[in-house]
Formats: sequence, C-alpha cells, structure tokens
Amino acid sequence: MAFEKGGGMRCGRFLSALLVVGIAAAAFFFLAYRFFSQDRMLRAVIDRLSADTRIADIVVTSVRTDAATNKTWTTIKFLEYDTRLKPLAAKYFTFSGNIIQFQSLVIRFDDAYVKAGHPLKGKSAYIFLKAFVLDGSKTESFDINNKHEVPTGYEVEGVSKEFQRRLWRQFWDYALDPATAGRMGIKNAQLEAPGTKFIPGKLYSLKIEHDGGMRIDVQDLPLILKGERAVF
Repeated sequence: MAFEKGGGMRCGRFLSALLVVGIAAAAFFFLAYRFFSQDRMLRAVIDRLSADTRIADIVVTSVRTDAATNKTWTTIKFLEYDTRLKPLAAKYFTFSGNIIQFQSLVIRFDDAYVKAGHPLKGKSAYIFLKAFVLDGSKTESFDINNKHEVPTGYEVEGVSKEFQRRLWRQFWDYALDPATAGRMGIKNAQLEAPGTKFIPGKLYSLKIEHDGGMRIDVQDLPLILKGERAVF
C-alpha cells in the first residue's frame, strides 16, 4: 500500500513537472513567434520606407556639332513608365547643352501609409512637368505634362475624359493647398528638379523613393549595345 501511495505521488509530481515544462515551452514558442513576427513586420516596414521604384529611363541617342556655330546638340530619349511599370510612348528632346534637369511635382504621404504599404499612398507620387537646360535667358524647356491636365500614364480607359480632367484639376489644387493636403494624408507636395550631365554610353534611371523624392542613378550600357543601333 505504501508502495502504491509513493508511486502515485511520484507519478503526480512527474505529471506536474511535465505540465510546467509544457507551459514553459508553449510560452517560449509563443514569445519566439511574437518576436519573429514583430521582426518580420519591422523588416517589412523598413523595406517599404527604404524602397524605390524606377519611373523613367533616359539615354543619349545622338550628339552632333554645328560647324557654323560650333554648338554641340545632345538628343535624349526619355522613356517614362506608368503606375504599373509599363513603358509609355518615348519622347525625344534635343538641347544645346547636356546638363539636363527634369522638373516634377513630388507628393509625399504620411509615413503611416508607407509603413502599412497602402495601395494608393504607400509610396511618394510624382508627375513629370518638363525637361530643361537652365541657361538664364537662353534656358531651353520642353513640356512633359501640363498642370490641371491628366498626366501621361494616369488616364483611365472607359472613363469620361472631361470627368478625369476635372478630377485632376481638383487633385492639383488639393495637393498644393496645405489644409486640404493634410486631410488627404499628404505630408507635403513640392517641385523637384533632379538633373545631371548626360553623355553617350550611359543609362540614366529616374527613381522615386517611397518615403522621399526623386533621384537619378547612372550605369554603363551593356557592352553589346556599344556602337550598335538597335532596331525594335
């Protein structure tokens, strides 16, 4: 009888210890899951805040010198991408200089939208306005989009063009007015004009930072394209 009683007590203690170990293990795995979930979430937030998207590519297509005036003319190909990263119709601009800038309206949204990966406000928005070479009274400029018009790449098929124009007129006014912009979750809207020196043999990529403005990245064209005129 004493043996049975002692055995039952030992069995009870063993089960109690097993239960404690089980609870501790469950607590450990729960805390580990929370830690790694929070870590993944934090990494996702950081990735969203530090991410960028390519919005246009530029290459120099020709450089020619006018013997009569000794002026050098640089022609660039400007290829913009729409909101789905599909290329739009290319534009060609010719300047008498090669330090070229791109004026744009850049709209930054509150960080909360960027952190959450909001489908519409999860990264800065932009609208290209013009390409230009700044040279005082001899400044050369080409329009890309006009204020209060539907920007290229944003027109929606099957929707009245007049309705879209009216919507964009309101959007411009809202974005540039601090009171209404705040209600739309816009942190700020401002004009930016990134630029650089454009030379042949380079690929220039305009990018929009999801929580910031525009920048231009430069890389060499692939060797296979050097000296070739590609046909598409």
